Amino acid sequence: MKYIAIIEDDIPIGDMVEAILKKEGYGVLRAYSGTEALLLLAQRHPDLILLDLMLPGLSGEEILPKLSGIPVIVVSAKAGLDDKVNLLLEGASDYITKPFETKELLARITVQLRKASIPVDHTELMFEDLCLNTETYQVTADGMAVRLTKTEFAVLKLLMQNPSQVITKTRILDLISEDTPDCMESSLKVHVSNLRRKLREITGKDYIEAVWGIGFKMREQ
Repeated sequence: MKYIAIIEDDIPIGDMVEAILKKEGYGVLRAYSGTEALLLLAQRHPDLILLDLMLPGLSGEEILPKLSGIPVIVVSAKAGLDDKVNLLLEGASDYITKPFETKELLARITVQLRKASIPVDHTELMFEDLCLNTETYQVTADGMAVRLTKTEFAVLKLLMQNPSQVITKTRILDLISEDTPDCMESSLKVHVSNLRRKLREITGKDYIEAVWGIGFKMREQ
């Protein structure tokens, strides 16, 4: 079952959308503010997010950059072209204006879930002076080989696949669990610390940034 998170403070609208989604066979998660949404997403990993902008506490615009690795459809009464363009550039996958037709919302959800299910085949990932080969499991920094553990490689690959996004600790554990089932939240920080040290010893640069209370992202030099 695919799960969709509805981040919406207007309860009647949220209830209506929840009923529509459940009728279509989706599981539903709810959050009523930006802060509550971040807490929810630290615990659960939905397949798609429907995000309102006018939220109490943290607004939709404020939390959007923190929603990494998950398709986000902005659902808002803001209909201006500049609003739509800015949000798409900031990481939204799609934008639908309130009020909306049920068929259009469901169609947009279907399209985003279909895109998310298509495997992306990038054998060689590049980030500045770093190069990671997903087939040979080789990593180089400034042209020099970096010896990584299986977990360190999995973490670096995930971050390099999403270089502009902050990825939560829960999301990292979820995505690397197939390759490294023994990695737990308590040990993730140690693995990342070791990975940062190994890259820094070769390049003198700290390529991985810890975003306090949320997760990690690649850092441009």
